[in-house]
Amino acid sequence: MQKINIPYTVPKNKRAEYRKNWEIATRGTGKLFVFACDQKVEHLNNDFVGPGISPEIADPKHYFEIAKQAHIGVFGSQLGLIAKYADICPDVPLLIKANSKTNLIKKSDRDPFSNRWLAMEDVIDFKKDSGLNIIGVGYTVYIGSEFESESFGQAARIIYKAHQEGMLAVIWMYPRGKAVKDENDTHLLAGGAGVAVCLGADFVKINYPYNKPTIETAKNFREVIVAAGRSKVIPIGGAKMPEKQFLQQVHNQIHISGTGGVAIGRNIFQRPLDEAVRMANAIAAVSLYDYSVADAYKIFLGKSKLKSKPRPGNSAIKSFFSLSF
Repeated sequence: MQKINIPYTVPKNKRAEYRKNWEIATRGTGKLFVFACDQKVEHLNNDFVGPGISPEIADPKHYFEIAKQAHIGVFGSQLGLIAKYADICPDVPLLIKANSKTNLIKKSDRDPFSNRWLAMEDVIDFKKDSGLNIIGVGYTVYIGSEFESESFGQAARIIYKAHQEGMLAVIWMYPRGKAVKDENDTHLLAGGAGVAVCLGADFVKINYPYNKPTIETAKNFREVIVAAGRSKVIPIGGAKMPEKQFLQQVHNQIHISGTGGVAIGRNIFQRPLDEAVRMANAIAAVSLYDYSVADAYKIFLGKSKLKSKPRPGNSAIKSFFSLSF
């Protein structure tokens, strides 16, 4: 059994629930693969319509068809969207995004603040009433914004209440605002990771300097991992890029930087369904199961399949993925 650091904010009678949610979310690996699907709000329709984008991608059910077929860790999105479409993949572990904002108001006009949509009590009620496999919550904080103190207060309260229920808490931690000169500065990202552990986050989703895709960048990113301490770092996936190049970046993050998983959206869902599923499985191979980039790329190409253990504690997953070269 993997060693799990259970925060003292988790009551004794909820520690078994927390452990179960951790095991399910990380598939027993200790690493988290979030299929991040909050872009319908965050990016409006920019990610779903355009040159080279298949028409099927614009329909919200595309997210859920991928989650149904692919080997992800958790599906992260807003409660309303999940409530509308969760019947497509009712057994998939879910992460409820507690806040979101659009990108219409530019940071040059106003520092960002993403207000809470729902109280944590609403998420707890939804979990009980729906019977869905909700393992945790997510919340976005913008450090460097003039509104950061308000978001700190909301985030801290959400994390505390999530832990009181034995649920996980993932913080989206982004440097953003007029005071921020470089949103991808590793030293600043390390500062944000330090804030996340002070808030009590179990995982922190944070920028990665994809604009400098070198081994040295991956080594320097270790500063972020150390600063996060017992809060595990999961880098954002960013804009879609060539498949093998992206898998190499994920491999570097895991094996050189020492990250605790990934949080990926566009590099998965901006593809037709079959291709998206193969890409998600290839990412799982690298991020969860320590496959080489070459072997993971074969999964994307459809030349092999992912071999892994069923998700711990989830009876809905009944079969092993087979590997055939």
